[in-house]
Amino acid sequence: MRAFITGVGGFAGSHLAEHLLSLGHAVSGLLQPGAGRENTAHLAGRIALHEGDLLDAGRLSGILSAERPQWVFHLAAQSSVRASWEDPAATFAANVTGGLRLIEGCLALGERPRMVVVTSAEIYGTGPAAAVIREDSPFAPLNPYAVSKLALDLLAGQMAQARGLPLIRMRPTNHAGPRQAISFVIPRFASELARMEAGLAEPVLKVGNLDAARDFTDVRDVARAYALAAGRGRPGEGYLVCTGSPRRVGDILDLLLGMIRVKVRVERDPALVRPSDPPYGKASYARLEADTGWRPEIPFEQTVRDTLDYWRRSLSRKAV
Repeated sequence: MRAFITGVGGFAGSHLAEHLLSLGHAVSGLLQPGAGRENTAHLAGRIALHEGDLLDAGRLSGILSAERPQWVFHLAAQSSVRASWEDPAATFAANVTGGLRLIEGCLALGERPRMVVVTSAEIYGTGPAAAVIREDSPFAPLNPYAVSKLALDLLAGQMAQARGLPLIRMRPTNHAGPRQAISFVIPRFASELARMEAGLAEPVLKVGNLDAARDFTDVRDVARAYALAAGRGRPGEGYLVCTGSPRRVGDILDLLLGMIRVKVRVERDPALVRPSDPPYGKASYARLEADTGWRPEIPFEQTVRDTLDYWRRSLSRKAV
């Protein structure tokens, strides 16, 4: 298949490109102008990269017409909850209008591709107390990022139904793994602890709410879920991508502290606490498994260790 990925230079996008190449697919993708290419440097010569803004309909149309994709994966997004509180308007422009422009571009193609549009499990909020979040659970977004993703999810579903576009919506919980930006909790902990271990920083770690719990899925499992959904998912359907096992942030930190070779003092910093950070419900991937056969495979401890090792290697490369 000819696969096209928006956000190909990002965390999940680069892992998806790797996975699709391993399956023998031809891969091209869209990079934001001026975006770094370090996540795809090892794929140079194997994927076709195009710079362009999703809000530039003319540029996007030209790229799609040239590549003629059979599968389109929409991963590009403003994905930080904290940043969404700081600039909700920019978050909506990137996540809602950008997604709409891509859908319109795909509708204009002679051969309409199968689309996988990534939204977020955050559209459900925390879910009812003691209940399992499923695809038909009530939507209850708790921050501007989640609201923008819900708007995209609903808009994508309506456009697909009204215009006959084979579109599948993916609603992942938090991802984790190598290459994730340090604006997210696990890579922030891992990168700072790696620096402390190397003697490059004082062994004091500032933390926010350690009682918060999230369902972290390894990004490589997430990439596999997206590829399976493109091939086997039901058009018009929405799928949760998760492990079904939320992890307390404090327990993740303890796991990391047990992997490093230096003693670290942990201090709470109120500035690192989210404006809204309520308890987190448990989600189910039963629908995705039933339709595609997907289930998470990579143990969480491996995800955490691989993330820590990624930041250790990053320090080693900089030291050379």
